[in-house]
Amino acid sequence: MALVVFLRGVNVGGHRTFRPAALARELEHLGAINIGAAGTFVISKPVTRTRVRAELATRLPFETLVAICDGRDILQLIARNPFGLKPPAPGVVRFVSVVSGSTRGVPSKAMRLPASGQWLVRVIGRQKQFILGEYRRNMKTIGYLGSLDRSFRARVTTRNWNTINAIAGILARL
Repeated sequence: MALVVFLRGVNVGGHRTFRPAALARELEHLGAINIGAAGTFVISKPVTRTRVRAELATRLPFETLVAICDGRDILQLIARNPFGLKPPAPGVVRFVSVVSGSTRGVPSKAMRLPASGQWLVRVIGRQKQFILGEYRRNMKTIGYLGSLDRSFRARVTTRNWNTINAIAGILARL
C-alpha cells in the first residue's frame, strides 16, 4: 500500500517555501504524487518510511517535521465517515491532524478552544493517528490549531478534510 507524507509548516506566509510539484518530480522514482501546495504527497511505490524521510531531507532546503501514514489508514478513515453526511456550517472547516510518532498517551478526547465563549477549534475525537475536528474561519484560529501539540502532548500536522478526500481519491486509483 502507498504511503502518505505530510510536511508541517511549509509554504505558509512566505516561510519555508518550496515547490511541491518540483519536489514530486525529483521523487518520481518513488512514485511521488503531489497534492496541493501544503507539502502533501502520496508515495505509490513500495518504499520504507526511513528512505522517504532520507530522500526528503536531502532535497528540502530546510528542516521540517514529516508525518507519514499508510494509505490504507486514510482509506479506512474516509470509509468511517467521521463527520457524517451533513455539510459543515458556513464558515466552519473540517480538519484532520496527523500525529507524528507514537500515539501512546495521546488522549481520545473531545475538546473546544477556547474553553469558554464561542469555539474557534473543536476536536471531535481521534481515530488511530488522526485527530478530527472543525475550526471557524477567524484570525485567532491558527493560534488555537498550534496549541493542539500541547493539548495532545504530541506533534501534529493539520490538513483540511478536502485534502484528505483528495488523497483518498488518488489512493483509490492506485
